[in-house]
Amino acid sequence: MSDEDRAIARERVIESMEQSAEVYGLSRSAGRIYGVLYFSEEPLSIPELVDETGYAKSTISNVTRTLTRIGLIHRRSSAGGGRRVHYTAEREIWFSLQDVFQQYVLREIQTTLRTIRRAQAQLPADSGTESERIEELQETYEHFQEIVTLASDFTAAELRDALESYDR
Repeated sequence: MSDEDRAIARERVIESMEQSAEVYGLSRSAGRIYGVLYFSEEPLSIPELVDETGYAKSTISNVTRTLTRIGLIHRRSSAGGGRRVHYTAEREIWFSLQDVFQQYVLREIQTTLRTIRRAQAQLPADSGTESERIEELQETYEHFQEIVTLASDFTAAELRDALESYDR
C-alpha cells in the first residue's frame, strides 16, 4: 500500500469519525480532531492541531476541552517540563462510548420518555389510536433505555459473550 493509499484510507476514517461525532451530540470538528489525534504517532499541541485541521485556535481549544472532559482525548504536559500542552487520543474507544451513552444518549432517552409520559397523562381516556401509538413509543424508548444502560455497564467483550450465549 502506497503512502497516498494510506492517506486516503486515513482521511475516509476521519470523515467517518466526523459524522459519528454528530450522532453522539458532538460537533464535526470534534470528530476530525479526535481522528487526527487517533492516527497521530506523537501527542499534538494546539498549534499542531491547527496546522493539521485548518481550524481556528479557539475552535481547537474549545473542542479539546470538551473531548478531554468526556475522556476521548488526554492532556499531556510537554516533555522536559515545557509549558505547551499536548493531546493524545484514547484508543480504548468502548469506554469512551460508554461515557457518551451515559452523558448524551441516555439523557436524551430520559427526556423523551418524560415528554411521552406527560403527553400520555394529558390524553383523554377515550383517545384510542393516539394513546396506543404513544404507549408503543413509550415501550420502545423504555427498551432502548435498558439496552443503553446495559451497554454502559459492561465491557464490549462481556456484551459480546452475552449475545453469543443467548439462545433464540
